[in-house]
Amino acid sequence: MVKTLWESHLPLPLVGRGKVRDIYEVGPDKLLIVASDRLSAFDVVLPNPIPFKGEVLTQISVFWFEFVKNVTPHHLITADVNQMDLPQKLTDQFSQYLKGRSMLVKRTVPFMAECVVRGYLTGSGWKDYLKTGSVCGHKLPRGLSQCQKLPTPLFTPATKATTGHDENISFEQMAKIVGEKNAEQLRSHSIDLYQRGAEYAASKGIIVADTKFEFGDLDGKIILIDEVLTPDSSRFWPTEGYEPGHDQPSFDKQIVRNYLLGINWDQKPPGPELPDSVIQKTSAAYREIYERLSGKKVSS
Repeated sequence: MVKTLWESHLPLPLVGRGKVRDIYEVGPDKLLIVASDRLSAFDVVLPNPIPFKGEVLTQISVFWFEFVKNVTPHHLITADVNQMDLPQKLTDQFSQYLKGRSMLVKRTVPFMAECVVRGYLTGSGWKDYLKTGSVCGHKLPRGLSQCQKLPTPLFTPATKATTGHDENISFEQMAKIVGEKNAEQLRSHSIDLYQRGAEYAASKGIIVADTKFEFGDLDGKIILIDEVLTPDSSRFWPTEGYEPGHDQPSFDKQIVRNYLLGINWDQKPPGPELPDSVIQKTSAAYREIYERLSGKKVSS
């Protein structure tokens, strides 16, 4: 059995190890992104892997990259291990692990900002609204309910932290980081992608409450990178039974967040062990959202 890659490294130069993904160099212009089954909540990696999570994150991103390819250029080259032109020794030893959870991508210079789009009043946005009547500086009408659909989607960027907590920033702060012209383009791309994704998801009985995108610069052009509309980067709710005024059932890691809030964890490392019931419920939710959206079963 192949050793899991959160315990060992591939025999390639390691560019970075994030909360969930490991990124390796494949020549000067390509990267290999491997999605593990690690799960982070409140920016802390938890000790329990979630079965099939890496496959879901990869395959749902591949689905969306294909969905938006005529709208926004992206970094995906292939998710087929047999087409990746990797060293033979590596594929002989690790191909079964890489299958279904890895992507060969174009190497870009990432913009150091998270492009968050909120379509519904939930999560930290709801808390902000209760305190200030605004969400990340966007003034909203009085009397809105928890999980209510917003009048228009809000672009609320955040810092891009490799460790610790991302922090919400204003559009003006983002413009100082990435440049005003880039910031305007990133905002436009993000809102457009959110609206297209949300419209498609609605046809499958899914509400996309919010999501985040990441972009990179490739030879002076902005392209979509990392993951797209996954259960790690988005809140997905079933349209059936949707009712503002309270938390909604979810197809994402909110299941784990709710459990952790219920045990009053202080949100500091190390993360607590998850009960098997929460692990299995989360794994099932990740698989269901992929299968609903794509019409396919998760392959591994």
